[in-house]
Amino acid sequence: MRVLVAMSGGVDSAVAAARLVADGHDVTGVHLALSKNPASYRSGARGCCSLEDSHDARRVADKLDVPFYVWDFAEEFREAVVDDFIAEYRAGRTPNPCLRCNEKIKFAAVLDRGLALGFDAVATGHYADLRRHDDGSVTLHRAADAAKDQSYVLGMLTQDQLRRCVFPLFDVEKPVVRAEAQALGFGVAKKPDSHDICFIADGDTQGFLARYLDDAPGPIVDDGGEVLGEHRGTHRYTVGQRKGLDLRVPAPTGEPRYVLRIEPASRTVVVGARDDLAVTELTGIRTTWTDAPVQGPWRGQAQYRAHGTPQDATIEAVDGGLRVSLDEPAHGVAPGQTVVVYDGDRVVGSAVIAEAR
Repeated sequence: MRVLVAMSGGVDSAVAAARLVADGHDVTGVHLALSKNPASYRSGARGCCSLEDSHDARRVADKLDVPFYVWDFAEEFREAVVDDFIAEYRAGRTPNPCLRCNEKIKFAAVLDRGLALGFDAVATGHYADLRRHDDGSVTLHRAADAAKDQSYVLGMLTQDQLRRCVFPLFDVEKPVVRAEAQALGFGVAKKPDSHDICFIADGDTQGFLARYLDDAPGPIVDDGGEVLGEHRGTHRYTVGQRKGLDLRVPAPTGEPRYVLRIEPASRTVVVGARDDLAVTELTGIRTTWTDAPVQGPWRGQAQYRAHGTPQDATIEAVDGGLRVSLDEPAHGVAPGQTVVVYDGDRVVGSAVIAEAR
């Protein structure tokens, strides 16, 4: 099988490529250039799209004696991920740019180009389990390493995409991956995992957004409309946030206040008690199913953060969207986040949260 391996420059994709070579596949490595100016993205060992990372990926490909290319996806990444990130915050929502990168770049643009060039599949170093069935279908499941499981950020993949994906690290834990890299002589064996948002070089999300969004002040109010303070731009806040509110009026009970919602049209941030954050119903849009949509209400689990705890729920497809009724209240769920729904350890689908109540 001809496999195109997306090599980020980290240890996971390096070992994924090595495993495929050892299994006898015809492997080609590709590193994605996501910025016209690599120095503007994360530098050092914390990122996944710096110039240093491309050099690390090339050195691994050389050790494996496989072809290696750098593909320029800077324009596509800017439009699909960076511009979307800014637009979501402008609208008062909280996006997940890594999930959007998987959806629009790694498993759409890269997969399409790879197939056009004659490759059979695209492989990555994601920790997730693909199970292939006799009827040709593929199901996506959680990885063996629960601590590293990345099935959540792959929940937007369609059946057609899953059939063309390979995740060689489905059955191993991270220490084993590092040990394999060390045994193969890869310089990335001890390289730290990537963190934060790759296109915000200094890690200052608020500072990054301030360059693109209106930093005009507005009121911070309670649920009754009483003005408690002033903010310096709604993009500086997200639902569930507690720190950095700088309120002049203490709560009558003395309890801390949290951001309940953001109203960018009126430049208003609404705050309240933690109990006011509790929601039991999520409404999702832009639904994606990993296979055929499930008809009628069904019992499953919902996860709305990459490393969040799945919650038991009743799930139903409604009017092209998704309704998730949680058994127990959740706190700090923000519009713009993605909810991924599971049947046990199997990913069934995903949707972008439009409303949480």
